[in-house]
Amino acid sequence: MSSNLEAPVAPGTPVGRTGTEGLRVAVLGLGEAGGAIADDLAAAGARVRGYDPRVPAPHGVVGTGSEAEAATGSDLVLSVNSASDALDALRAGLAGAAPGSLWADLNTASPAAKRELCEVAARAGVAGFVDVSLMATVPGRGLRTPMLASGPAARRFAELLQPLGAQVDVLGGPAGLAAERKLLRSVFYKGLAAAVVEALEAARAAGCEEWLRQHIADELTRADAATLDRLVDGSKRHAVRRTAELRAAADMLDDLGVRPLMTEASRDLLVRLLSEDDAP
Repeated sequence: MSSNLEAPVAPGTPVGRTGTEGLRVAVLGLGEAGGAIADDLAAAGARVRGYDPRVPAPHGVVGTGSEAEAATGSDLVLSVNSASDALDALRAGLAGAAPGSLWADLNTASPAAKRELCEVAARAGVAGFVDVSLMATVPGRGLRTPMLASGPAARRFAELLQPLGAQVDVLGGPAGLAAERKLLRSVFYKGLAAAVVEALEAARAAGCEEWLRQHIADELTRADAATLDRLVDGSKRHAVRRTAELRAAADMLDDLGVRPLMTEASRDLLVRLLSEDDAP
């Protein structure tokens, strides 16, 4: 399957009406992620205005009293608040956004939600919308946090921010594609984290947490590309035995006083694989 990844934009590529010199950026949401990105943008020479009803603007960022005030006169608006607030922030910010401005939504939301935001922005007549997924934790990275961008203005977004130090990979496709890639990764990575947390909690109750912690670390260290094939193929080939094993594991966790949420979910997935194999 093609990654749909476009060729990277070379730093220094001329963009837009004024390039990146004096780029005017509004940042909506100045929490841990938005504040770090806004701070880096200001340090890189952008003219940054910010709005957050709960967090004051960092040094070098002009604080404003509303989304619309922050967006007024901006070339680029970065929405970095939350998925639940993204649509309200867009509607409020559009009251101040100029027709030539670019709206980038950096919130973690579903692909369908990103497409809805894109449609709202298009109806309002802003220059472009971009769906941006932050692909690593922002603290310690700020503007250099790896990003995936998709949607009508994804390439322009990269052209504006890469010369300032941002790491942006552009996906050739509609808004929602970047969100899809991030959430697919989240199914694996967050699921792995949850399984580790549950296993260590049970091991703590059984009095052998350090042993299991070292075992997990060793397994992760040895993992390679072939590990993925073994995990997938083994789950299908040995589903009957592993279902029984996980049923026993869930009973053990109950005895230890630990809710077997991930263990039971893993067992249920194996049962589903068995039912699919039995289907005509």
